[in-house]
Amino acid sequence: MTAVSAGADAPRPIAGLKYNSTVAHTIAAALKRHGVREVFGQSLPSMVHLACASHGIRQIAYRQENTGGYMADGYARTTGKVAVVTAQNGPAAAILVPPLAEALKASIPIVALVQEVARDQTDRNAFQEIDHHGMFSACAKWVRTVTVASRIEDYVDMAFTAAASGRPGPAVLMLPADLLLEPHVSDQSRGLSLGAFPLDRVAPDPMRVEQAADLLAAAERPLVIAGGGVHASGATDELAALQESACLPVATTTMGKGAVADTHPLTVGVVGYYMGQAGRTHFLREMVTDADVVLLVGNRTNQNGTDSWSLYPEGARYIHLDIAGEEIGRNYEASVRLLGDAKLGLEALTKALTARDLAKRQAARPAIEAAIRSGRSSYEEATRAVRNSGKAPVRPERVMAEIDARLKADDIVVADASYSSIWIANFLTAREAGSRFITPRGLAGLGWGLPMALGAKVGNPDKRIVCVCGDGGFAHAWPELETARRLGLQVTLIILSNQILGYQKHAENHKFGAHTDAVDFAPVDHAAIARACGLDGIRVERPEEIGPALDQALAAEKTTLIDVIADPDAQPPITAFEQG
Repeated sequence: MTAVSAGADAPRPIAGLKYNSTVAHTIAAALKRHGVREVFGQSLPSMVHLACASHGIRQIAYRQENTGGYMADGYARTTGKVAVVTAQNGPAAAILVPPLAEALKASIPIVALVQEVARDQTDRNAFQEIDHHGMFSACAKWVRTVTVASRIEDYVDMAFTAAASGRPGPAVLMLPADLLLEPHVSDQSRGLSLGAFPLDRVAPDPMRVEQAADLLAAAERPLVIAGGGVHASGATDELAALQESACLPVATTTMGKGAVADTHPLTVGVVGYYMGQAGRTHFLREMVTDADVVLLVGNRTNQNGTDSWSLYPEGARYIHLDIAGEEIGRNYEASVRLLGDAKLGLEALTKALTARDLAKRQAARPAIEAAIRSGRSSYEEATRAVRNSGKAPVRPERVMAEIDARLKADDIVVADASYSSIWIANFLTAREAGSRFITPRGLAGLGWGLPMALGAKVGNPDKRIVCVCGDGGFAHAWPELETARRLGLQVTLIILSNQILGYQKHAENHKFGAHTDAVDFAPVDHAAIARACGLDGIRVERPEEIGPALDQALAAEKTTLIDVIADPDAQPPITAFEQG
């Protein structure tokens, strides 16, 4: 938290604006105090956006609230700042529910400012009136309506505090339309900036940290499995220090990818539900199943991350470090509960371990490294042919190989849900601790890749953003190509066009022996859509065309869509598909 001087909030007049020094201006000043520089929103609440402009806050206008919420999500995940999104009451607010639900499950801090009907119209069947509290209660940590001008800053601060403290998540503040036009309240005394997260870092119980250190130091086959909470806490350096100093092998979940460098000799890789024959960690499965002590860090132990709770060892002793007490021991009873921030917890655990005799850990390191090296080598050999495939339609593994050859350590890679998330998590390389691979794994809804990538670009204008989507998911988000053009956002967008809902079709065939009609659809020229929006569009039909297309897109000054005609029979290494 930092204090902000009142002079920094002085607004500049907007020419022609009928209303100045209103409650909306109070809100804008509070947002600026919290470090907000961009607000994701369409028109309503219009007065808030007009007031924000007077405070130098940029409006990032999306085409619809569903994708606007995902833009805010991508922004928050990649900046460490609380994102702000707005919506009108009624149907606009309703389609803000899915991105807020994703943010709730994935622990992403978003403040949603939603216009409400005028106070004297409440419960009179006003235009687009609905029970917003009931609607948002299942997808937000905190939902309130402010009705008194003198409490505006109090409620804005409560919203940011709710979003950024404890387990991060979305907070919704309802703003009656008539309240926004009331006079600005000038006697507020709040001066702290609450817009970065984690807002309040809490360290685990020191006695339990010592117990965890004892377990890890004495373990025969310890393993760390890091989740997305490591990124949310900004704890990648601390995890890397623990990995190196205590000689501990580290695996990650999909959301945790990049928490440690994939190139480190003690990094196992992503473990979970895609450890089949072409899985990067296929040959390292026993490092998980045979572990006797497992340290879980910021890890929800959800279905996909645990391969339907079949992967993690039943007889192991678990140490669980998490900011959310309800997650500790949820699916695997924790011998040691470490309730607290991942950054502070890992720092304390490393200090405790290095104060112990680590001769056992150091002696085990060469064998662990050799096993990981062997597993990586076996993966490289097993997948060499498909990663270098010259066949058409193009194999997604070949596309990933071409992307991986061009990635830099500070590039941000974003994927849509379903197969796209698996392709990037399995086949791309995190070159250093802190590399970011953004995947919507809270609820994993389709259509979230492109808007998340645009949000990441808004927050990281100097970084390269690469986004991978399937054609099924991309169909949910086509309109945001115009947003990329209008706002000058440069993203390299790869569409794997196989004319099917791949995961759905293959899962139905696997489970039922047949598939529904909905999984197949007609061909679409996605490159032409991009060009129609004033962007660059490239169609790729042969594997040898991928590299040049990527080079052109990465060097371009505007978003380039690469429409890859992909093999509809290609499947990621999902273990369930290989079990009969």
